[in-house]
Amino acid sequence: MYLLLSWRNIWRNKKRTLIVASSVFFAVILATVQRSAQTGSYSYMIHSSAKMFTGYLQIQQKDYWEKRSLDKSFKLDTQQLARIKTIPHVTGFAPRLQAFALVSHTTQTKVARVVGIDPQLEDAMTGLKNRLQQGVYPQRTSSKILMAEGLAKMLQIGVGDSLVLYGQGYHGQIAAANLPVGGIVKLPFEIMNNGMVFLPLPLAQEVFSTGKRITSLPIMIDKTRHLKTVLRQTKLLLHRDQTIMTWDKMLPELKQSIEFDNISGIIMLAILYIVIAFGVYGTVMMMMAERTREFGILISVGMRKTKLLIVTTLETIFVAFLGAVVGMLGSLPIIYYLSNHPIHITGEAARIYDKLGIEAIFAFNNDPRLLLSQALVVFIIALASISYPVLFIRRLNPTEAIRD
Repeated sequence: MYLLLSWRNIWRNKKRTLIVASSVFFAVILATVQRSAQTGSYSYMIHSSAKMFTGYLQIQQKDYWEKRSLDKSFKLDTQQLARIKTIPHVTGFAPRLQAFALVSHTTQTKVARVVGIDPQLEDAMTGLKNRLQQGVYPQRTSSKILMAEGLAKMLQIGVGDSLVLYGQGYHGQIAAANLPVGGIVKLPFEIMNNGMVFLPLPLAQEVFSTGKRITSLPIMIDKTRHLKTVLRQTKLLLHRDQTIMTWDKMLPELKQSIEFDNISGIIMLAILYIVIAFGVYGTVMMMMAERTREFGILISVGMRKTKLLIVTTLETIFVAFLGAVVGMLGSLPIIYYLSNHPIHITGEAARIYDKLGIEAIFAFNNDPRLLLSQALVVFIIALASISYPVLFIRRLNPTEAIRD
């Protein structure tokens, strides 16, 4: 009886019900879009940096990260690779041999990061082949190299020219080579585009005299939330001389930037929730004021205040639930569109993103749990407004209410 009476009551005055439901509806949409923008941007920042720099996880020899020396490289274990590939949520890996060397062409000389890569695995992880501007993407057995576009312009070198490389190899050996340029790639970040050279992994191992050794094995996963699960399973496959690092340990500046922005975002979201709470509460106050005479008559003819409280509470729950559900459904197409059409940032803001090593894209999160959580929060805020009808009815004087 209470449920039926409450449902009929909320549709006696359709305008009033639509006002309350609409306030909850727009509150859910605003909160969902704001949180989707925050979490989506964070996930994209992490993915973008992990994809191009470190991976979500990275296997290294112990002490490599502190010294960054070829002497702290390790032999690539094919059985270990096969086991890592079978771990759920692992989407790829790319063995690398990284070192620094002097590179020169004619009279121009620069210091560059030289990276030995498996061309196919690297392309699957970073999409390096799609960034090719000139020339041909190398095969694993190729003797030609890839150069970043910015560095190629500085050295005034093109496809078909030879690059002189000079540096220190494994255990202090001299690393020197005269290598033909097979292709030029345009990298997304200025710091990379102005200072990177890619060699097929066997060629890099020969130039730096490392044998079958690599300096790191970056690993990519499908979702950031699966990081701990993959980390736990990967640790079981490590050799005694190996360690594993997560993206937040290798990119502390990015982690701090995300944490600081997240705090400010939560504060803004809290302010939005407060505005929502006052809006819903004010609407409920208006509803009670409109029905003062009605409540007075009902109490006068013998209806207990307890039963009246139950009915009004159910009315508020119905209206809040209606607004939350419709708001959640209304958020779906908006979030879906924004997640598939991210906002590309330009101008000064884009340069700030570039300095952080992040692609200048404002992405959105389409995780269904985000919609449910924001709808639930707004629904709880709407339910908190039940306190006013409770106090209003308990203090209601039937005689005065009828006169009003």
